[in-house]
Amino acid sequence: MYTLGIDLGSSSVKVCIFDVEKGKTVGSAFYPHQEMEISSPMPGWAEQSPEVWWQNFQHASQLAFRAADVSPNLVTAIGISYQMHGLVMVDDSHQVLRPSIIWCDSRAVPFGEEAFNNLGQRYCMDHMLNSPGNFTAAKLAWVKKNEPKIFEKVHKFMLPGDYLALKLTGEINTTASGLSEGIMWDFKAGDVAFDLLKYYDFDEDIVADIVGAFAEQSSVSKTASDLLGIPKGTPVTYRAGDQPNNAFSLNVLNPGEVAATAGTSGVIYVVTDQDAHDEESRINTFLHVNDKKELKRNGLLLCVNGTGSLNSWIKSNIALGDSTYEELNMQASNIPIGAEGIRIYPFGNGAERLLNNQDLGGEFLGLSFSRHQRKHLYRAAQEGIVFALRYGFDLLEDLGAGSQTIRAGKANMFLSPIFREAFSNTVGATVELYDTNGAEGAARGAALGGRLYDSEAQAFEQLACLETTMPDPRLIEQYEEAYQFWKEGLESRLSR
Repeated sequence: MYTLGIDLGSSSVKVCIFDVEKGKTVGSAFYPHQEMEISSPMPGWAEQSPEVWWQNFQHASQLAFRAADVSPNLVTAIGISYQMHGLVMVDDSHQVLRPSIIWCDSRAVPFGEEAFNNLGQRYCMDHMLNSPGNFTAAKLAWVKKNEPKIFEKVHKFMLPGDYLALKLTGEINTTASGLSEGIMWDFKAGDVAFDLLKYYDFDEDIVADIVGAFAEQSSVSKTASDLLGIPKGTPVTYRAGDQPNNAFSLNVLNPGEVAATAGTSGVIYVVTDQDAHDEESRINTFLHVNDKKELKRNGLLLCVNGTGSLNSWIKSNIALGDSTYEELNMQASNIPIGAEGIRIYPFGNGAERLLNNQDLGGEFLGLSFSRHQRKHLYRAAQEGIVFALRYGFDLLEDLGAGSQTIRAGKANMFLSPIFREAFSNTVGATVELYDTNGAEGAARGAALGGRLYDSEAQAFEQLACLETTMPDPRLIEQYEEAYQFWKEGLESRLSR
């Protein structure tokens, strides 16, 4: 039996073919091989075409089936992971009305702040555990205000993964976890945040029907079957935002368990059985994928927008002859902890929740033309990313959500030995690396949602830890000193 896992990111669409009995991926691919375009018509804006996502999925799925040497007609269930917080709007013919306003777009910040102030901080925190901030609801409010002719045509709004499900099945639905990502979920009522909809003057009908995260949500249409070769009626049985899904892929499902990722953005995600929240919404609380009425499971999410994106920028614009990330890492390893005084702040990818939705921009401090070389910047960039995550990790600990062990996939920034060493010693936790990713998580979720596995335990029997990085007592003090120096610079910037 095979399941299909889809991971819709902002840089590419990844697809895997998963052998349920063996518990492993047998073929995978991504498309495009160059990063997907993010359009920025105005400063702070970030948009992508949902139609391009669908086209890229088709290319990636063809490549994945070819790599697996598996026919599409053998797929028994489909799972979808997707970039969180995006906004897709369609009319009553299911036609997309405008490009998607994606996760790193900053334009809706004032609309979220206005709702937070007018509904009241206490109400928002008690009911939604978050400020409406710069999330999907606020982005929809921006459209209503600034593009009223488009808003008049809105039949349903969706998250990016809901759109892929629509293209596969012809049906529009969403999940409670997804609505919580858009700050449209009332945790106290256990239902849609109707008071927020009323505040923004949204008709309740524009909210899609809610289906379970692990359930037969809808099934492949004849149109999609003819296009993809996947049998008509094959169920979509799992859907989750990329960070809850990353946690799921690492078997992070119970209170106190922690997942991390460091792709385009960097995230630390902690599972809790409490309605914990940060009063300033620097840390956000969402429904975790395995939440049930009888078994509360929330995810506390710390996000830094610019992590792998900073490293990529360094490689493209600074590295010159050092053409691979391995070469950057080798050069950086010759520089001592603290990068001999250079501090880099990785905040050049839009408004940062961690910084109260401020858009500070990226910045280099302490550069000496007579002392520093490119390799100093390579090291300072990786340390700056780690230090930004540590700044947020301290907030998580204030919420009682710290941990001595953090799980991550062996991918992206976690491929770097310098990053792993800096991360482990700066946050003071053991890092466990696993051979998994978002697409495999979605495929495994599809198997669980389709009842091809009897339990969560069975679903993860074959998932093994590849490598462990533990804090080194000889390095902890050096990293702490470098972090405090970096933190002084950040707090100076925040107080301007």
